[in-house]
Amino acid sequence: MTGRPRSIDRDKVLDAAEGIVTTTGAAGLTFEAVARAAGITKGGVQYCFGTKEKLIGAMIDRWSDAFEVNIANLVGPDPAPAEVVRGHLTVTRDEDAADHSRSAVMMTALLDRPERVAELRDWYMQRLAGLDLGRDGDRRVALAFLAGEGAFLLRALGLIEFEDADWTRLFDDMLALLGPGRTA
Repeated sequence: MTGRPRSIDRDKVLDAAEGIVTTTGAAGLTFEAVARAAGITKGGVQYCFGTKEKLIGAMIDRWSDAFEVNIANLVGPDPAPAEVVRGHLTVTRDEDAADHSRSAVMMTALLDRPERVAELRDWYMQRLAGLDLGRDGDRRVALAFLAGEGAFLLRALGLIEFEDADWTRLFDDMLALLGPGRTA
């Protein structure tokens, strides 16, 4: 008689992996370390994800999906491109530094993977889709978005530090470039 196979909670494994990335960076992310942190076997981690790249991909996808849900909750259905950027900047402004650090480390860990670079490039192009950079208002939207992403990456990678109040003020100014809108 065989027992029922233990099920592995993928979210628990992803939480453990994100904790490792946050504390030690992508270099510390090994199946052994994740297994230890999640309280499962190395084989269990391999069973769930197959490769380290797939584990990191799952971490990025989970963060990205949650980020997009937060934006959608702010902007509602069928938002104009400027409203999507407004939501993006608002969510980026309001997330904590640990979220930024985790996502930046995960993104940089896969930048040597051509398929992930292409996905990221497509994501950025989609975020700016619908903007006509020949129009002043749309150029301001793009400028605010690019400034927000630059600030996010610089802070997340530890290249610049901002006090929380300064971070909020900077993003409030970026949002002001967009003019009045639905989110704040």
